[in-house]
Amino acid sequence: MNLLTTLMLAFLSSPLGDWKLNFAEAKTQANADHKMILLNFSGSDWCGPCIKLKKEVFESEVFVSYASEKLVLVRADFPRQKKNQLSKEQVAHNEDLADRYNPKGLFPLTVLIDSKGKVIREWEGFPTSSETFLSDLRSHSGSR
Repeated sequence: MNLLTTLMLAFLSSPLGDWKLNFAEAKTQANADHKMILLNFSGSDWCGPCIKLKKEVFESEVFVSYASEKLVLVRADFPRQKKNQLSKEQVAHNEDLADRYNPKGLFPLTVLIDSKGKVIREWEGFPTSSETFLSDLRSHSGSR
């Protein structure tokens, strides 16, 4: 049982598992750590570009390394399949985030936000290349 607990904790603390679900907690951490927030709106079980963005960009070594130093990551997911449904509280939280940061309901939408909640930059859809996205992200968040 201890081995299972240790393995689960290791997985949850891995860089790939570092996406937060609570925006208020992310803002608190961003303030404390002097980082920016990267908010991603995703349809994890129905949106092809969302799935591709997660796999090809957000799970890449270069992104994970950069994000761990410069960003607090937040995912607002909107799954459709019954087996992937979120709690009512999480759905309400994600809908509140969408009202504020994604009123057009775009998927995927990635938003760079400062620690005060001000939008710095938005990226609609899947980027033309992961290198372009990372370069653009660095230019907007690197010196902050």
